[in-house]
Amino acid sequence: MIPVKEKFYTIEDIYALPDGQRAELIDGRMYMMAPPNTRHQSLVSEFTVTIGSYIRSKGGNCKVFPAPFAVFLNKDDQNYVEPDISVICDKSKLNDKGCSGAPDWIIEIISPSTSRIDYGVKLFKYRTAGVREYWIVNPVKKTVTVYDFENEEKTNQYDFDETIASCIYDDLKINIAGLL
Repeated sequence: MIPVKEKFYTIEDIYALPDGQRAELIDGRMYMMAPPNTRHQSLVSEFTVTIGSYIRSKGGNCKVFPAPFAVFLNKDDQNYVEPDISVICDKSKLNDKGCSGAPDWIIEIISPSTSRIDYGVKLFKYRTAGVREYWIVNPVKKTVTVYDFENEEKTNQYDFDETIASCIYDDLKINIAGLL
């Protein structure tokens, strides 16, 4: 993800992009998004199905949304993101445009061009916005960094072949190698 020229942008600029062009807006900086590759989309699909099936099996109220899905992190016009996976448990945050406020759980699947943003800018932004759990999935290194913003000692890094416990669900465990 490459930032566009130095200028202050708003959500109106996001909506003015040509059809098919995607970007995210963080503190007024626009970051253009490249189309995802097959491995990326496969992971998004598998996470969506796995988490969604778990929530349904438990009779849960949370909803899982894969990208592209608009998340308006703050009550301003300077922050708009499209996480790869957004899990929202407070349905009052949902409207026709997307999610107004922080999702409970966000999963980002990185590429070499997005790693600096996902590990730096978004990590800080998601934490301060009130996201409870944040996973950064690195398909090249086959690692997952799990951030539990409510219980920092649960923050850890895992390999794809390890079983990873969700922080917001006590009994949801995911083995990424088993998804591929």
